[in-house]
Amino acid sequence: MRAQWYIAAVTTLAGLATAAIGVWALFDPRSFGDFAGFGFHEHFLHDVGAFQLGLGVTLLLAVLWSDALATALAGFFVANTAHTVNHVVDLDLGGSAWQAWALGAVSVAIAVALVLRLRQLRYVVGGVGSTTEPTLAPFVRQKTILLTTFRKDGKPGRTPVSIAVDGDRAFVRSFEKSLKTRRLAREPRVEFGPCSGFGTPSGTAHAGRMRRLSGQEYRHAARMLRRKYPLLHGVVVPLTHRLGRAKTGRTVHFELMPEPTRAPERADADANLGSG
Repeated sequence: MRAQWYIAAVTTLAGLATAAIGVWALFDPRSFGDFAGFGFHEHFLHDVGAFQLGLGVTLLLAVLWSDALATALAGFFVANTAHTVNHVVDLDLGGSAWQAWALGAVSVAIAVALVLRLRQLRYVVGGVGSTTEPTLAPFVRQKTILLTTFRKDGKPGRTPVSIAVDGDRAFVRSFEKSLKTRRLAREPRVEFGPCSGFGTPSGTAHAGRMRRLSGQEYRHAARMLRRKYPLLHGVVVPLTHRLGRAKTGRTVHFELMPEPTRAPERADADANLGSG
């Protein structure tokens, strides 16, 4: 863990410093040229800034994203797009319009490739595990699930939540005073299925049960969610829960356990026995 934190910290600091140098060279090339001792060639310094910015963004995304191809495409897109803008802005200094158009076409092509790659990853850019549990397999890369909990009178309440799968276990996160946490304290039975980020169902729902975690299991669930959603569950959700703790209570984690499915042949056999 110490080695991992060190690697992340050094990479983040290097990325921030490199990106800052890139911004400096892009927006104040004369000052940067004087500081670096390069003299002053405006377009050259603009291009230095573009490539530095791209390198910085690549380093920062490498801390957050686990997919090397998506990280490389995003970093190159930033550098090449800044380079394109340089050629447009600096046309009075040299170069030609066709060079700007060519660079812009490359940025468009790279942007399309990046979107296609993110779609292949289902827009999950963090690290994911694997599972041998058939019911959980479709949720390894699923970004959001629609979790149905049940009120006292049996009426369902539905909430889109993030899910992380690790082996034969799945984890979700909530906060102590949420309605679903209160419902689960009374009734651990749930239904869950894939959905869009807005909660629109996009697949088959499954029956399951929830178990609230504590101790080492609680910390493991937090790690799995942070690994899959490095920005959302590594920064945004924990910060939101901490700032709103007076109203929301503490963060809670649950294990989501699918109900075992009966094999078709066994179900047919049971039906035959019943009819006999």
